[in-house]
Amino acid sequence: MFAEKVILITGGSSGLGKALARRLLAQKARLVLLARDSGKLADARQELIGNGPPGAEIDTFPCNVADRRAVEKVFSDVADKAGPPDVLINSAGILREGYFECQTADTFREVMDINFFGTLYCIQAVLPYFKEKGGGKIVNICSVAGLTGVFGYTAYCASKHAVRGLTGSLRAELKHQNVSIHIVYPAEFESPMVDELNACRTEENRKVAGTIPILTADAVADEIISGLLKNRYEITPGVATRILTGFERVFPAFGRVVSDLQVRRIYKGPDHKKQQAD
Repeated sequence: MFAEKVILITGGSSGLGKALARRLLAQKARLVLLARDSGKLADARQELIGNGPPGAEIDTFPCNVADRRAVEKVFSDVADKAGPPDVLINSAGILREGYFECQTADTFREVMDINFFGTLYCIQAVLPYFKEKGGGKIVNICSVAGLTGVFGYTAYCASKHAVRGLTGSLRAELKHQNVSIHIVYPAEFESPMVDELNACRTEENRKVAGTIPILTADAVADEIISGLLKNRYEITPGVATRILTGFERVFPAFGRVVSDLQVRRIYKGPDHKKQQAD
């Protein structure tokens, strides 16, 4: 399915993006990795090539997906060097957590620019190449936060709900152009992004997020590849995640009650955070 396909992965220098790259490389895909940090991209390429199959091909392009013009330029460069993409995996994203009253409008813009508009710009940039080739595949890495509201994740949840809405609409539209769409709903998993978050997250968020067991990036990547091979539109890695999200879809009030009970026991609020800062 992936052999000799040109697969472009945003956020490909670390975490889930790199874990997916490792698996796709083993299936003899022609990889293109995008990320903001050229040094991390170079390190990721060296690691993947060193542990990949003979003849593995990986190109890397530094790019901030929140910059529409930069995205358009990079996709043109990718087509010139590696060929028009067959698959786009939107894995680039950032996570900001905190009490709503402590987050500025700039925080919301930053998260939306990368998580939502970055996804949007990449899809807009790849579609002309898909039309040229007669089809393609788009995989949007969303989040369980795109299915519900989570304490402390006002900006993050807003961005992931937007990705979910975009993906659902695109599935309906692009299916008739031979472009398949897939959306992934992972819970928190081991990654540099979560490691950074753990250093400063609110206790309320830590408690609520801990409801679902944390997976490794490798485990999430394995389930994504399996879901793609089975042509699933929605992919939710982790048995516990599937059970909890499935139950909440049927009984949405249950999730709200559980979350409220967890938070009530330890709630400190933004005023406590401000007092600590003072």
